[in-house]
Amino acid sequence: MKGRPTGAGALALLLVGLLVLLAGCSGGSTPTTLPSGVVTDLVVAVASTVPDDWDGGAIAVGELPAEAVETLELVADSGPYPYRQDDGIFGNRERLLPPRPSGTYREYTVETPGSPDRGARRLVIADGRDVYYTDDHYASFRFVVP
Repeated sequence: MKGRPTGAGALALLLVGLLVLLAGCSGGSTPTTLPSGVVTDLVVAVASTVPDDWDGGAIAVGELPAEAVETLELVADSGPYPYRQDDGIFGNRERLLPPRPSGTYREYTVETPGSPDRGARRLVIADGRDVYYTDDHYASFRFVVP
């Protein structure tokens, strides 16, 4: 449908809408991290069930590190991202995520406190809907669930 956002654009619009709502409820300032209930609502809206073709583990949104929530906020704001690789295409060369057409997966750095570089943590988002988390630089992934 022409004019209707899809993929990462739809996710960004959803996240921006939630942040605007939060700003209105908090006297005009956006919190540094989203309250866990809002993050849970976000994941429910984005991906309420694990994909049928996912046979890996899962992680509850409330178990994600705070820096992962900050990364979701950056995605909602469409950046600016701290690293040039962020919002880049993730090629799934490890073949640990479900097979999808090239360009489906986008990757985002999750800051690692004390790390002198990007660290090992990432969020990988498929079609602006399915969110995967890795804390071991793509050696394993967990699907983010409410």
